[in-house]
Amino acid sequence: MNRKFSILTVIMIFSLFVLQCGGAEKSETSAHSDNGNHTKQVTTDDVSAELGGAGFEEIAEDLGYTTYNFTEEDYFFYGDPRAVKGGTLRSITSRYPATLRTVGQNASYVENSTIEGLCYESLISTHPLNLEFVPVLATHWKISDDKMKFWFRIDPRARFSDGMPVTSDDVVATWDLLMDETILEPSSQLVYGKFSRPVPESKYIVSVECEELSWRNLLYFGGMSILPAHILNDLDGTAYLEEYQWKMLPGSGPYIIYTKDIVNQESFTLTRRTDYWGADDPTSKYTSNFDKIKFIVVKDNTSLEFEKFKNHEQDFYTVSKARVWVEECDFEAIEKGWIQKHRLFSERPAGTSGYAFNMRKWPFDDRRLRYVFAYLYNREKMNKEMYYSEYSMMNSLYSGSVYENPNNEKIKYNPRKAVKLLKEAGYTTRNEEGVLVHEETGKALSFDISIAKGLAYMVTPVQEMLKEYGIEMKIKFVDGNSNWKNMMQRNFTVFMQSFNGLVFPNPETSLSSTLADLDNNNNFVGFKNDRVDELLGIYDREFDQAKRVEIIREIDGIYSDIHPAAWGIARNYQRMLWWDKFGHPEYVVSRYGGDYRSIFANWWIDPEKEARLKKAMKNGDSLPVTEVDIKFWPEYLRNVE
Repeated sequence: MNRKFSILTVIMIFSLFVLQCGGAEKSETSAHSDNGNHTKQVTTDDVSAELGGAGFEEIAEDLGYTTYNFTEEDYFFYGDPRAVKGGTLRSITSRYPATLRTVGQNASYVENSTIEGLCYESLISTHPLNLEFVPVLATHWKISDDKMKFWFRIDPRARFSDGMPVTSDDVVATWDLLMDETILEPSSQLVYGKFSRPVPESKYIVSVECEELSWRNLLYFGGMSILPAHILNDLDGTAYLEEYQWKMLPGSGPYIIYTKDIVNQESFTLTRRTDYWGADDPTSKYTSNFDKIKFIVVKDNTSLEFEKFKNHEQDFYTVSKARVWVEECDFEAIEKGWIQKHRLFSERPAGTSGYAFNMRKWPFDDRRLRYVFAYLYNREKMNKEMYYSEYSMMNSLYSGSVYENPNNEKIKYNPRKAVKLLKEAGYTTRNEEGVLVHEETGKALSFDISIAKGLAYMVTPVQEMLKEYGIEMKIKFVDGNSNWKNMMQRNFTVFMQSFNGLVFPNPETSLSSTLADLDNNNNFVGFKNDRVDELLGIYDREFDQAKRVEIIREIDGIYSDIHPAAWGIARNYQRMLWWDKFGHPEYVVSRYGGDYRSIFANWWIDPEKEARLKKAMKNGDSLPVTEVDIKFWPEYLRNVE
């Protein structure tokens, strides 16, 4: 299962079976019903080796195909042989997703991405250590000399959760869905429009031609989660959005969500498939260990979520607030070792945070006002007084990575510069309420920001900073879903942003001018720049990593100068608590994921530790307390170098 999760960290980003060349399939199938009963499919397959059937592996190299040859060292990063299957993992999420679909409108929440990684699979993925391409649904792949055409051989063993085989038709149907404009996700058409419609060369071999050269083509097409043609072929995009709003398409991954386990606005539960086709593969056999993963919704109430964790109503807790980490993580369960307290260091990209501006609307259509906000946003003071100096300052879309432009202005609190820019923009006098008004239009410098109540402690100080200099930022409280919808529909003035980063940056989906005036995509600030558009094309066609770094740095510099966002703060570790009943690999979290998703992928409930924990809690005994900082990855990389 973490085969799929490895590519989800990279691309912070789918007919009834038709007989193909080489013979017919004869099968008896009893697909699972929604009560979880399964019947194993028996299949006789007459597809020739040349067309991807039995014996293909022996002739693959002669046909020009390649694959990744795993070693015992590789398997170390795919789970742990000590893993035990069983039990239920309970996780609290702060919102109920707007849909359970993984494709289309409103399917870009982190919850949907998590579901995708657990329930669906791609043709290929990336290695969790070295980022080389590795097999998932495809055992082998081939690339033309000009890098403009790919072939994939699908594993004949692969099955969807309803028992149907995964074939080349499914790849075609997935691409068709992603290219359907009626799914209301224009970034999908931007990404997958770079390919011609895939061609089913045979039942198990599919090819695709690229419309334009790009080093990311194999990453993105190969990383496309494959969905079932035998269902999609009877749906257009609109019907898909409606019919699968709250139910799941069959997937080929190790987990499934049954309709009976979906409780609207309260919870949804994933069940481990006992008939998962890849369960015995060396890269899978020690992963996907929990029988069930239950997501419980506690809407926009981090305090209640924390209390539920302390009451053992959820199994782990990611501590987002520095104050909570420093002042509230000293209760009995932690002091006695019942709960493990750790900072997990990895190479997970920092992502972006701070305040993003809608540059289509007043007042932030004026670049000077965007800088005014940034100069009055005293991040350093907040870090010192509120966040216990836990963070560093972010000054880039690619903070802390090799892609960050070192020449970006290091924005610091500077009221003098802010006042100068306010005067240049025509804001020199205040009204009776103390709010600046424009000298020509008389319009007061007042705007709204919508946030969840749990974020008030972060936004209210910024509100006061702006107020001191005559800027009124009115706070409105909304739930997470409404706030996201407003952002996707461009119904905001300033948005408090926090987005994960990508190991391989993909600036096109958030910076392309073609997306700036469209809803439902990641260019929500309305960014347009001719030079960046030019660089996006150059970046896609550049296969030299060092040159790609320089291109991204130039893009980062242009973005920083235009300043669509007042950047926030960053940290290179995750703060996590968990009840001490789990087993996990030595590295605890993955190198590039570095967060709670590693729990879903590689952890398990250790029966001995669980019994030990119950006994200690009953008798009031203490368990061993270990070092707070877990630095496997920094130490591993130091030793390698």
